Amino acid sequence: MQAGNVNYRRATDLPSTIPVFPLAAALLLPGGRMPLNIFEPRYLLMIDEAMAGPRLVGMIQPGLDGALREDGEPEICNVGCMGRITSLAETGDGRYLISLQGVCRFRVARELAVKSPFRQCRVMPFAADLKEDPTGDEVDRPALLRAFRSYLEANDLEADWESVSRAENAMLVNALSMMAPYGAAEKQALLEAADLKTRAETLIALTEMALARDNNEEFGSSLQ
Repeated sequence: MQAGNVNYRRATDLPSTIPVFPLAAALLLPGGRMPLNIFEPRYLLMIDEAMAGPRLVGMIQPGLDGALREDGEPEICNVGCMGRITSLAETGDGRYLISLQGVCRFRVARELAVKSPFRQCRVMPFAADLKEDPTGDEVDRPALLRAFRSYLEANDLEADWESVSRAENAMLVNALSMMAPYGAAEKQALLEAADLKTRAETLIALTEMALARDNNEEFGSSLQ
């Protein structure tokens, strides 16, 4: 099932209340695409209700400190990203395979007390995400590509360099951020970066630190 294209131009084009899907180390960014395998009954119901409405779901991480609510559910981070369900396929065993396209980030104003089995929040969208980021031209693309290439080489991975070379800065930075194999705290830092230039700088720094750590571990192993 394919969803039609929708252009969101202002924060008022978006609902102020959305269902949220807490998922650790999952990063959705504006313009990015995230495939999801939905199998828990409460989230199947969430997708059903979203499809009957604006098709929007908030991806958000559980709180980084591991704190739990009284009901045992995790607390959630303050910032997530709204995604529109652009495709949905049902499997023969009761699962949904969906694709989310990132629309804009949001800040949680408050979590609502609801009767639904899935969680819902009142949110404040980041209106700036609905416009072209003016810092896109300031991204240090050569440094980003050097860091990405070094990471791939260090981990014996390959990339479609033709597609990478054609990608505009916004798509490149966000796609690399989403696929980067970093933990929850690093993913949240990438999500909350003030703008595209800052996100690129954060991604470069995280990649360089990961490479340095791997080199130190290899050096330490060689001394043993």
